Amino acid sequence: MTTAEGFQPVKSAGRTLEVLETLAASGGRRSLGDLARDLGIPKSSLHGILRTMMQRGWVEADDTGTRFGLGVRALQVGAAYLDTDDAVGLLAGVLDELSRQFGETVHLGRLDGAHVVYTAKRESSHPLRLYSAIGRRLPAHATALGKVLLAERATEDVETILGPSPAALTRHTITDLAALHADLAASRERGYAVDHEENTEGIVCFAVAVPLHTPAVDAISLSIPAARLDGQLEQRVVTALHRAVDQVRAARGLLTAN
Repeated sequence: MTTAEGFQPVKSAGRTLEVLETLAASGGRRSLGDLARDLGIPKSSLHGILRTMMQRGWVEADDTGTRFGLGVRALQVGAAYLDTDDAVGLLAGVLDELSRQFGETVHLGRLDGAHVVYTAKRESSHPLRLYSAIGRRLPAHATALGKVLLAERATEDVETILGPSPAALTRHTITDLAALHADLAASRERGYAVDHEENTEGIVCFAVAVPLHTPAVDAISLSIPAARLDGQLEQRVVTALHRAVDQVRAARGLLTAN
């Protein structure tokens, strides 16, 4: 299909990218038949694409040669993206300080359509903690990171991004659009979002948007097991997150001045 301004996507390039995106989202190796069925690509054509990608290091096969996953080249390119990303570099010190202060899991996330992608992370010092990984994608409506970024957007834009039926990750996930808009309005009013076990049972998360773009595309969060959370700690976390935003705003001003 021709897109806006007469641009015609290159079919072979599109198929190659679809293979990469599907493998990245799979969480494990896939057979040729599974990939062909999911992508709607004939096995003969897909086999040639996979062989080419294997030769370049983008795809690897298991010992049987029948199941395929991402190769080391994908890791190298992903790492290069993070190494050259302005937000990741600028906010490294802020993430370090939040981690030092609370000893809890700290994330930097970026809005990507209806999802949030973790672009940086500082691990919790506690045995009981949130499992996560840089590059992981989560539904925006079910995370504090995503909700604080959605709160910066108009109601109609949020509905376009999320669609009519947001999925539930836990029994606490807000899937009703009216209730979600009310939650986003509350986040907008207080200047931060809260995920009350909406992404992971037993984990509460607080997030603030990073004022580097308008509307913001990045956010910082701090995740705490509900068993360790009380009103006093919550207030300390919110105060620290707002202080972090003030530091980013000041740094942005210096960069603009220069």
